[in-house]
Amino acid sequence: MKIWQKDKDAHQEVTRFTVGNDRELDLQLAHCDVLGSLAHTQMLQSVGLLDKDEFNRIAAELKFINVQIQNGEFKIDESIEDIHSQIEFQLTKKLGDIGKKIHSARSRNDQVLVDLKLFMRAEIQQLVDQIEKLFKLLISKSEEHKDKLLPGYTHLQLAMPSSFGLWFGAYAESLADDLITIESAFRIVNKNPLGSAAGYGSSFPINRILTTKLLGFDDLHYNVVYAQMTRGKTERIVAQALSNVAATLAKLSMDACLYLNQNFGFISFPDELTTGSSIMPHKKNPDVFELIRAKCNDLQSLPSQIAMITTNLPSGYHRDWQLLKEKIIPAFKTLNDCLEMTGLMLSAIQVKENILEDEKYKFLFSVEEVNKLVLAGVPFRDAYVKVGKAIEAGTFGHSTTFNHTHEGSIGNLCNTQIEKAFQATMEKFEFERINKVIDSLIQ
Repeated sequence: MKIWQKDKDAHQEVTRFTVGNDRELDLQLAHCDVLGSLAHTQMLQSVGLLDKDEFNRIAAELKFINVQIQNGEFKIDESIEDIHSQIEFQLTKKLGDIGKKIHSARSRNDQVLVDLKLFMRAEIQQLVDQIEKLFKLLISKSEEHKDKLLPGYTHLQLAMPSSFGLWFGAYAESLADDLITIESAFRIVNKNPLGSAAGYGSSFPINRILTTKLLGFDDLHYNVVYAQMTRGKTERIVAQALSNVAATLAKLSMDACLYLNQNFGFISFPDELTTGSSIMPHKKNPDVFELIRAKCNDLQSLPSQIAMITTNLPSGYHRDWQLLKEKIIPAFKTLNDCLEMTGLMLSAIQVKENILEDEKYKFLFSVEEVNKLVLAGVPFRDAYVKVGKAIEAGTFGHSTTFNHTHEGSIGNLCNTQIEKAFQATMEKFEFERINKVIDSLIQ
């Protein structure tokens, strides 16, 4: 039996097709569903739709269910189609008619909305923690290796001198910008859709401000039609933020694969962090970075995947949205895994010294020679031509010493400023406040 069923059961194939992977995915939303139900029932009691004894009994059973969830003992029965139905079924089985009252003034439409909001909020917190760890590691590596030079490339051709300080620091600052987009997505996530019901509100005298406070949301999605419209939109915004981090990791991984290549030979890793070949005994393959690159490239397609599922849907609820769970829920684990593995690899990275002493890198210093002439009073275009002719004639001479002092250059990495910018964004998340509110609700 389904909670929406009246007297006729759905065709078995229809049930199989429409339920899809919901049971498996909904297990990851179980804790969030309990939180939403606890807040909702407390609100129902506050407006007189539950008496105090009914609320206490429901709350106690919901907390017992949450313990089952935390212990891995909770499951969704084959005869039940989703997490919302399973929890209501267990409440009704244990409490009788009292359990049937929990659904007053809400719909599965706003239930799944609030579940996903709470899930994404918690996942973003874990993601931000991983980003912060990697950011600090990159800054540390930037400072540790700031005096070690390596070639810079444009068009994959030798360009100008760079440094490992710049290389590590570039990806740290990239994460700092990525964090801004995650914080923006978080602000959309951290709004309460509960009480919008099926998308048109309720004639019950509910208190949506109360559930907003109980669940630690910053604010409401006020308009009940728009609250439903955020399904798909929220996932797409979050997916874009995730894809930004993924793009940073994919580019870093590609650099690492190149730099580990014997033709570059700029970095190396302990044997236990690389893989070998079944027939070539010399191989040390960067499989970890290759898989990070592939997984993160896949994550960069996530916003488009979500957009294609939701494009041109009118307002109101649509079952199409169910498929979004299959996209957004696994994405967090994938990105967290990639962040963790990137940190593992970089924590053990070995950086080669004195790379630019090799004769093949001498033309990296051509711009330095042009600049020296300019500083001596030669017009830039004339200096450029003079050095170019020397290169063509094979008479180019250079010095490996140079002085880059401006902000963000080899000699002035500005890592302190980058750290300040990152920390300023971190402080906007208010995870500690949210965690205290949720702990109070569930205790």
